[in-house]
Amino acid sequence: MNLDDWRSRINDLDNQILNLLNQRADAALHIGELKRQQDLPYFVPEREVQVLDRLIGQNRGPLPSEALRVIWREILSASLALENPLPVVYLGPAATYTHQAAQVRFGSSALLRPTRSIAEVFDEVERGRAEYGVVPVENSTEGPVNVTLDRLIDSDALITGEVTLEISHFLLSRAGDLSEVKKVCSHPQGLAQCRQWLNANLPDVPTEETSSTSAAAERAKDDPTVAAISSEMAGRLYDVPVLRPRIEDNRFNSTRFLVLGRRPIPVTGRDKTSILFSMKNEPGVLFSILQPFAERGLNLTKIESRPTKRRPWEYVNFVDFEGHRDTEIVAGALSAVRERCQFLKILGSYPVA
Repeated sequence: MNLDDWRSRINDLDNQILNLLNQRADAALHIGELKRQQDLPYFVPEREVQVLDRLIGQNRGPLPSEALRVIWREILSASLALENPLPVVYLGPAATYTHQAAQVRFGSSALLRPTRSIAEVFDEVERGRAEYGVVPVENSTEGPVNVTLDRLIDSDALITGEVTLEISHFLLSRAGDLSEVKKVCSHPQGLAQCRQWLNANLPDVPTEETSSTSAAAERAKDDPTVAAISSEMAGRLYDVPVLRPRIEDNRFNSTRFLVLGRRPIPVTGRDKTSILFSMKNEPGVLFSILQPFAERGLNLTKIESRPTKRRPWEYVNFVDFEGHRDTEIVAGALSAVRERCQFLKILGSYPVA
């Protein structure tokens, strides 16, 4: 076959794909109507996990599984928008990394709405003005996002999912060269994650903190002497060229985001549970509390301590571990932990990213 033959073949396949996508959309509309009649939730995260896992398990290539996941996320997002558009809030403004995480999790057809703060994301979910919210919780370079951890202590919102996003920082500016840059702006995390690059390439240029990486890009849009450390997405949104790509110090720089909701997520088979607890200040008490996990072979993936801000030197401990709260083995571990600590709160069980 020559080039024209292969292009004709692709056209035929595209026509078939288009026809099948519309058939799938029609089926989604019928499902949405049945859910409405039976007062069932339109968005069922565990069902999405089943769909994606089944397709990836059947994939024999040459299309990579991760590409398949991205394509099907958009198909699922568009189908859900036909049933009932999903309102999702995220830490804004637009084009932040949290915005990108929300798109990765819910697709571009969801009703994504920015908020001004992490606290506002929690409030919108708790009050039912949004079905889900997306907030950052930790970065592999700079560590935890303390505002998120502090809100989890008292919030009624549940953790219903997680997104891990590789963070690549871009130096955006209308300057023609690095020598024309007189100031670098970014969110404190962005500046911190590019500190070595800045010291090596712009050692005498002052830095200025902004409320977000997107706000920095907006600054750079109007002043050619200002450079912003921001996302490539923000550069496109504010029409600011990339002066230098991928300037983060750690090439394995990633941020983990939490998806907040109100409905518990059933067991999917690949789950994680997050809890927090407080304990007495006694020798061996932390070992005693964590022992039930070890005895049952439950792998801890994170442990973090935070001040309660209620009394001096009083702390709560955040723990993530593999497994779901509704399984017998995890329920047994949590029962034993509850007997050994002063306070235990289950933040949620959810599919592993």
